[in-house]
Amino acid sequence: MLPTTPARATHDYERNGTCDLFAALNVATGTVITDIRKSHTSADFIAFLNKVNREVPAELDVHVILDNLQTHKTPQVHRWLLRHRRFHFHFTPTYGSWMNLVERWFSALTTKKLKRSAHRNVKELAADILDWAATWNENPRPFVWSKSAEQILERLASYCAAINAGA
Repeated sequence: MLPTTPARATHDYERNGTCDLFAALNVATGTVITDIRKSHTSADFIAFLNKVNREVPAELDVHVILDNLQTHKTPQVHRWLLRHRRFHFHFTPTYGSWMNLVERWFSALTTKKLKRSAHRNVKELAADILDWAATWNENPRPFVWSKSAEQILERLASYCAAINAGA
């Protein structure tokens, strides 16, 4: 593919299946706990939380930033949360997933590993993802904001002024 040429799917492109990737990012160290599941049910989410519970030292509290997916709010998840008092859920505002720092890690996974790769089946895809995550955790890097809150708010204010000028 030539530089600046957009990627395209051919007429014979075929999807070979999908999987659900759960990821927990330690914002201080940049390490990631991952789990791949066939679906994204509350039972799958609880299995992932159990994995996080096993891998995070018992003396630490765990703060989980979540989107508003119903899977995260079922009675089963609520009961699990009542039994695991060190876990604290924080839900992002609706349509606010950009606030999730782990989204930046998903973006790196997509652009650096998955974008140009081909997998014949879900098993190959899952193995590739887990291999990439393991490599990432060998030399993890925390994500650092490159702009101050003031710079971001100034940019947002000028954007809002521009889009509201015609209103």
